[in-house]
Amino acid sequence: MDTLGSRFSGEGVIKAIANMHVRGNGLGGGFAIYGLYPENANYYALHIMYLSQEGQVEVEAFLKHRFHLIHDEEVPTRPTSAIVNPPLVWRYFLEVDPRECGEQSQDDYVVDRVMEINTGLKDAFVFSSGKDMAVFKGVGYPEEIAEYFCLEQY
Repeated sequence: MDTLGSRFSGEGVIKAIANMHVRGNGLGGGFAIYGLYPENANYYALHIMYLSQEGQVEVEAFLKHRFHLIHDEEVPTRPTSAIVNPPLVWRYFLEVDPRECGEQSQDDYVVDRVMEINTGLKDAFVFSSGKDMAVFKGVGYPEEIAEYFCLEQY
């Protein structure tokens, strides 16, 4: 972490966690990155894993009905031998219409919508939601997850 708030490459962090490989079990690893989306810092960034195209279509209709969609794109990944049968991973930058929130804060509104997706919509899982940050996680050792999500490029 840079105490001045400056951006820095994740390569050192990835190398450091790889040194701890023997302490892990390969059942799950990941990274939380703050300050990742400065150009979209005022919008909620949702990262969603999809098991099917139908799940993506359903979730995107849900999001468009409940948020103002600023931008969406596939999360860059690379094939790795450690990650088998990966899901489709997409990210969305969203703005909340304050009129939709009622008495709730915007943060609480987003949490409720994330829970609706994760508990009520098929073949989709929101695994990261927040402003100017993202979580990258999966089944594997942390360094394998970093390789899969191309984290050295951020």
